[in-house]
Amino acid sequence: MTDADRLRGAGLRVTSARLAILQVVRAGNHPGTDEIARAARDRVGHVTLQAVYEALNALTTAGLLRRIGPAGSPARYESRTGDNHQHIVCRRCGTIADADCATGPAPCLEPAASAGFAIDRAEVTFWGLCPQCRALKDLPREPVAQSPRP
Repeated sequence: MTDADRLRGAGLRVTSARLAILQVVRAGNHPGTDEIARAARDRVGHVTLQAVYEALNALTTAGLLRRIGPAGSPARYESRTGDNHQHIVCRRCGTIADADCATGPAPCLEPAASAGFAIDRAEVTFWGLCPQCRALKDLPREPVAQSPRP
């Protein structure tokens, strides 16, 4: 199925900006809005930042993209949707990697108490140092993003 077919199937109008944004997100590693805007402009010419935000919102609402928001980081986007995976974030450089759920169907984690909610999804972010940052022992250990403190 082409990206144009995906847009139509989601009830969205097919535009060059939306097609470029889908391609940029799919080709990137959890890119942020500014990175997506720059790459989309490289592909199709002038696209306003507001148009990128609106397209990202429409594509996310339609389920074609997933928005993730690691603590201390601006929103990032991915095209891997509809499955049960989490993320690992490097504290030093901010690199994000997908982490498949280790066990069971969604939501992959069960809380001790649900407060009456019907839980269908869990969002977990694992934090650590990526292989490249672990290899760089001389760099200061200033984190790029902080995990939330309890």
